[in-house]
Amino acid sequence: MVTMRILMAGASGFLGTHLAERLRSSGHDIVRLVRRPASGPDEVTWQPSTGQVDPACLVAADAVINLGGAGVGDKRWTASYKSLIRSSRVDSTGTLAHAIRKLPAEDRPKVLLQSSAVGWYGDTGDREVTEEAPAGSGFLSDVCRVWEAAARPAEDAGVRVALMRTGLPLDQHGGLLKPQMPLFKLGGGAKLGSGKQWVPWIALTDWLDAVEFLLERDDVSGPVNLVGPAPATNAEFTRTLGKVLHRPALLQVPGIALHVALGGFADEALRSQRVLPGVLERAGFAYSYPTLEAALRAAVGEETPAVA
Repeated sequence: MVTMRILMAGASGFLGTHLAERLRSSGHDIVRLVRRPASGPDEVTWQPSTGQVDPACLVAADAVINLGGAGVGDKRWTASYKSLIRSSRVDSTGTLAHAIRKLPAEDRPKVLLQSSAVGWYGDTGDREVTEEAPAGSGFLSDVCRVWEAAARPAEDAGVRVALMRTGLPLDQHGGLLKPQMPLFKLGGGAKLGSGKQWVPWIALTDWLDAVEFLLERDDVSGPVNLVGPAPATNAEFTRTLGKVLHRPALLQVPGIALHVALGGFADEALRSQRVLPGVLERAGFAYSYPTLEAALRAAVGEETPAVA
């Protein structure tokens, strides 16, 4: 792979930290966008809430990766926090896309890898969906719709834009698994609601590989589902995680209890999303952990990658 100078927003989050480390190990030069005074040559200060970013940092970049946005499951969904979830995504994306469009064509980065989410599809029930499916309904679907639309100025300017609709990356130190691991290790693993809802998981290693894949493949643009090739039901996910940890996982958390504990986020937690990686598979992307059990074993430190 040709080494690049990559401008990253959201580099301090769970996925961003892992991605910056991976890309540096691949020889790329990473410059982080931060909302505080820059502390070194590998940082640039910006203010996405007011649309401020130095055009010079974009001119110097071969690629831009935007992972910015307030955590969806980090806090209870009050009206103010829902507003922050939306604005933090739209503002950061719009700031970068508009700044890219304003540059002369020869100064623009070649690609914008823009974060999005499988929340785009809403509740799909048992129906399999790929990138061609329309947006669903609900808060996260609405957020994804305006989030992706905010990247359009860069696309209109001729820059390749890949909209990374990420599922649920699996790693014991963050994301979906971090809050579950202590409960499962104590034998308190439980399916959520009926357990029939589909979970669009992806191994963290495969997510990182997929982002690098999208950097390299100049023929891939538009929506790209960053999910594993075999979504599982919540009940199957629960059983498999219990198996990997050698612990029983026989409990059930009723939907009403989730609503009491999580408020509005409970509706999203109980949604079924049977999302498939159509674009990645057609482009020839090879998964290291194509099964749920393999991905979970990798997530808890038992490396069992698929044989190429």
